[in-house]
Amino acid sequence: MTIKRQRMSERIHQILSQLLLREVSDPRLQDITVTEVSLDPELMVAKVYVSAMGDEDREPDVMRGLGRAGGFLRREVGKRIRLRNTPELHFYWDSTLARADRINSIISKLDIPAEVADDERADDSAAR
Repeated sequence: MTIKRQRMSERIHQILSQLLLREVSDPRLQDITVTEVSLDPELMVAKVYVSAMGDEDREPDVMRGLGRAGGFLRREVGKRIRLRNTPELHFYWDSTLARADRINSIISKLDIPAEVADDERADDSAAR
């Protein structure tokens, strides 16, 4: 990623986070977080990933709310950045946290005897 794309992505991320926190009054968009912004090479399309931090059930409502607020958000981003064209904002649900929780729960359910783990560590250190 070029430095310009990276800086613009970070700036759009910051602007959207502030807008969602302070200026959007839609209750569906309360307590959501912009997790990542990715710009295409031409700086015409921004993929915006959002999450409701542990509340995966809100996805349909949040996405509908973002669909309604998309024009406002794009216009406000355009006012605050210096680009010839304001990128289109495409919103996506970020399910990374849900996947991480699922993996952690699977790992915590595994039954690994402590003796086997200790024996394997001893074998590894002896082989070195």
